[in-house]
Amino acid sequence: MATINREPIAPLHEKITVTVSPSDYNASYESSLKKYAKSANIPGFRKGMVPTGVVKKMYGASVFAEEVLKSIENELMNYLQQESISYLGQPIPEDANDPAMFNHNEPKEYSFTFEIGLKPEFTLPNLATTPTTLHVVEATDEMIEEEIDRISRRLGKMTEPETVTNEEDVLNVSFQKADAAGAVEEGAEKKENSLLLKYFSAATRAALMGKKKDESIVIQLGTAFEEKEREWLAGDLGLDKDKADDMAQSFLLNISKIAFVEKRPMDEAFFKDALPGKDIATEDAFRTEIRNQIAAYWKQQARQLLEHEIFHVLSEETKMDFPETFLKTWLLKSSEKEQTEESVEKEFPAFINQLRWTLVSNEIGSQNSIQVAREEIMDSIRQQLMGYFGSMNMGGNYEWLDSYVEKMMSDKQQVEGAYQRVFSSKVLEWAASQAQPTDKIISPAEFQELQGKHNH
Repeated sequence: MATINREPIAPLHEKITVTVSPSDYNASYESSLKKYAKSANIPGFRKGMVPTGVVKKMYGASVFAEEVLKSIENELMNYLQQESISYLGQPIPEDANDPAMFNHNEPKEYSFTFEIGLKPEFTLPNLATTPTTLHVVEATDEMIEEEIDRISRRLGKMTEPETVTNEEDVLNVSFQKADAAGAVEEGAEKKENSLLLKYFSAATRAALMGKKKDESIVIQLGTAFEEKEREWLAGDLGLDKDKADDMAQSFLLNISKIAFVEKRPMDEAFFKDALPGKDIATEDAFRTEIRNQIAAYWKQQARQLLEHEIFHVLSEETKMDFPETFLKTWLLKSSEKEQTEESVEKEFPAFINQLRWTLVSNEIGSQNSIQVAREEIMDSIRQQLMGYFGSMNMGGNYEWLDSYVEKMMSDKQQVEGAYQRVFSSKVLEWAASQAQPTDKIISPAEFQELQGKHNH
């Protein structure tokens, strides 16, 4: 009968020695030899009629080693299960599995030693008493007007006026490096863009007013645009907004097209096109619905930001120790990609953070019976695919999705990734429901700044 000895190496780091005798592995060894005898194709013998002695001579050593090791592994795993030992990663064998150490002609006791890392005990923070904040962005009249303006332009009629007359005109323009007089540099590349007139500085807007298609002006980025537009245009033109010489570079700006969108009037036809499926007949009702939609959007964003905050609370304030020496050894030996001690040290902090969240989320899931259904995994994969292909012109035909999702459900890595996304989302949703956040009204710009800080 197998014997097992367990002793500590360091906190949460133990050594388990498993010893098996011939009685533990002989039966399976003999059984395996008989299976080989029935299936072996050996010249001079009919299939299934090979004497056991011949099979033992040819395959005995390898089969013996396999069965001893299998017996060791089974005894170890049964022990871990029976003793309810919660461990991290996988046991690491201290002994090299050298076939030369096994002699099938002289069965005897074999001992193998394994190192294991134990899961730490920890206490979750009390979310009901942990200070958290629900950052509220109110739907203002200005937001309502901006959204209505955006919709009325999106659904409006495009015209092509002969001259630039309105700050809402859209100008298709090209940029070419030139001198101050407008003489284009030899071989200068032509960069095209589409810009609202109101993106230009006041002086440049005045210079463009009254211009027609194919007419040009000379500009410098440093004076032709406001700071926000200047930054992304500089990048588009291969310039640095912080370099004075780049900002002083002259360009010939040529107008290739003038467009203007006539906004839709606020009537029932517009309400129907803007909000299909809604029975809206008056401007007041339309504005109320737009306000509700904006409020719902910011409420969802606020909830997500609260969940991000709680993620950091759970990840950073749940104190737990780890058997670091064991874990580094395990990462070094078990990784699918080739690892060095240096690479393990570099990646270890991120690994520990992820491990801590895994333990925390699994504990919450266990305590609250959080489950993930197959349909939820499929829906997560479907949403991910829509993110990949949604911007492509698929003609509105997404019937291929279901069959594609079903195919991806046979990919273990895809399924595990989708499971973790759904499970973590459910854990954070539950955690947010336990918190008692304080409401704080902030601006959209302040909210976006907070979102950047909470990205993980």
